[in-house]
Amino acid sequence: MTASTTSARAPHSGGFARVGRIAAQSSLLAGVWFVADQLARAVHLPVPGGVVGLVLLLVLLFCGGVAPRWVKAGADWLLSDMLLFFIPAAVAAVQYGGLFRADGWRLALVVVGGTLMVMVAVAFAVEQAARLERRLALRRVRHVRDARHLARA
Repeated sequence: MTASTTSARAPHSGGFARVGRIAAQSSLLAGVWFVADQLARAVHLPVPGGVVGLVLLLVLLFCGGVAPRWVKAGADWLLSDMLLFFIPAAVAAVQYGGLFRADGWRLALVVVGGTLMVMVAVAFAVEQAARLERRLALRRVRHVRDARHLARA
């Protein structure tokens, strides 16, 4: 095998490793969702298993139970192909044309209202997170300043 043959095959082996990593990480994310969905059903929670799974994954990420690099490639792949997950919903919507003609304005109102509520909630959460980050940064600056002041005294 020549050097040019080896370098020509290297990207393929890396591609297989990347595909395997994406598959494993997507499976891990699906496993978290499955466990959370079963938990939500068993405890009769009023929220969907997907929401419980997101909260569970967030807790695992924050406490160090799951490292971000363990799910990044799988999450990126799922997010990049998210539009494909809406195809069944779009096909189902076409089958209910009468419903849209009769109650289309109500459905549009619910969709627009729900979207606005999500946007407001996300904006509020981002604002609160930014305030918390500023408070923590200010606390760090004060701590360093006080430590320097004590060192000089």
